[in-house]
Parts: sequence; structure tokens; C-alpha cells
Amino acid sequence: MDTANESVVKNFYFTELSDLPEVRISLFVMILLIYLTTLAGNGAILMAIGTDVRLQTPMYFFLSNLSLLDVLCPTVTVPKMLHIFLSEDKTISFASCAVQLFFLIDMVGTEILLLAVMAYDRYVAICNPLQYTAIMSKRLSAQLAAGTWVTGIINSLVHTSLAFTLSFCGPNKVDQYYCDIPPVLALSCSSTYIPELVLLLVAGIIGSSAFLITLISYIYIISTVLRMPSSEGRQKAFSTCGSHLTVVCLFYGTTMFTYGRPTSAYSPKQDRIVSMLYGVITPMLNPMIYSLRNKDVKRALVKTLSLKRFS
Repeated sequence: MDTANESVVKNFYFTELSDLPEVRISLFVMILLIYLTTLAGNGAILMAIGTDVRLQTPMYFFLSNLSLLDVLCPTVTVPKMLHIFLSEDKTISFASCAVQLFFLIDMVGTEILLLAVMAYDRYVAICNPLQYTAIMSKRLSAQLAAGTWVTGIINSLVHTSLAFTLSFCGPNKVDQYYCDIPPVLALSCSSTYIPELVLLLVAGIIGSSAFLITLISYIYIISTVLRMPSSEGRQKAFSTCGSHLTVVCLFYGTTMFTYGRPTSAYSPKQDRIVSMLYGVITPMLNPMIYSLRNKDVKRALVKTLSLKRFS
């Protein structure tokens, strides 16, 4: 087949997490509970920030963007996974696979950049507290957030178009429970050199840039915090930054493992475990380790829920 955009394959088939009926039911219940917990936790954060005037600051604005991403990211993959558990229909159309891959890469790329923006926000807040309001204005915050979303969309368009203009002549079994770049490229019967090269270059540029921004921000943050005379101030600063660093390490580590290496190094079993971490588990943990420990957020949630109950 010489024409790159011709494709014999009309459908793909996913690999299930388990073929054993008893294990499949347990996995369905576990993943459903994780997904519902993710929706509830991140939905609560969005509700608290949206209804409390005291949380209308750049830090919480970026947190609301993170929570929105943590709702959207698993929503791209989990409902289809749950459908497979119930119906045992593992097929997905060529077009649906392309759409799923586009939104997944979009969410992942946007979150990588957003975490770097949040690190910069914490740097300004801790290292330049008197100028924080002037530097992190509403306009700049909106521009930074919009920039992460737009860059995520452009990044995803590039990878999706390169992947789905390849030839797919069979086999058509995706070694994953959703459509992602490495397992899809592994099925192509044409050369994947260009998509792989672009993936490595873009993942390297975006990933290393975001990592460097985060690293430099935290070098300055830690240096400033250690010079604080008040132990209470140091503890409060480290608490906020420690939560953000936990999220960064979880997300950066797993995503760079998946996208920062060639398809020849693709390992289906390892990748299914790693993708479960950043695609399903991390969005559930983020509200717990980052936001719901925050006294202001908890106070806003209690107030909002109390008002709704009273109404």
C-alpha cells in the first residue's frame, strides 16, 4: 500500500485488563468507584472555587483548571473501558479512536504545561509576595491558562494527524485499553519514523521546558523558604509546595515514561500499568493531596454545602 492515507482497518480492538470473569467484575467496580470519586473530588473543588469570593485568586484559578483537566482526562477513556467490561464489545471505530487519542493527548499536554505555570505562580507568591498581585494579574493568569490549553490543542492536532494518516493493514488489536500514540503506531504497516521523531522532539521540548520551569521555580522557592525567620511560615510554604511537587512527580514521571521514548521500546504490560497511574489514579489523588487539604478550600466547601442544605 503506497498511499499513506488509505486504511484497510476500519475498527480497532482493545486489550482488556483481564479475561477472567470474576476479576473483570471486581475491576469494573473498582474503576467505577475511582472514576466517581474523581468526579466528586474535582467537582467539589470547582464548586468551592466558583462560589467563594475569597478563592478568586490566581492560585485557585489555576487549581480550578487542574480540576477541570482531572475530570476530562479520565472521561476520555474510562467510560469506554467500563462499557467493555459490561458488554465485552472491545471494538472502536477508526474515527472514534482518532477522536479519543486527540482528546487524551490534548488533556495530557495541557496538564504538563499547567503544572509548570502553577510552579511559577508559587515562585512569585513566595519569592515576591509584595509584588504578587501586580505580577500575577487576572489578565496574565488568564493568558497563561489559555496558553496551556491552546498549546495542548496544537500539540494534539500534530500527533493525531501524523498518526492517523499512516497505513493500517492489520493486525488491528491495540495493546492498551484506549487509543494512545505508542500502541497505535505499533499497528501501522507504513513507516512510523516521522511520527516517532516528532513525538520524541515535541515531548522533549514540552516536557523538558515544563520540568526546567518547575525545577528553577522550586530552587528559588526552597532557598527563600529556608531563609524565613518564622517556623510557621516555613511549614505553611513547604506544605503548599510539597503537595504541588507530589502531583508534579506523579504526573511528569508517568507521562514522560510513556511519550519520551521510541515505539521500539514500547512494552504493553508496563504501559498499561503506567497509563492507569496518570490516566485514572492521579486525577483521583490530585484533589486529596493538593486541594482538599487546604483549609480555605475546605472552609468554602463546608459553607457551600451548608447553604445548599439550608436552601
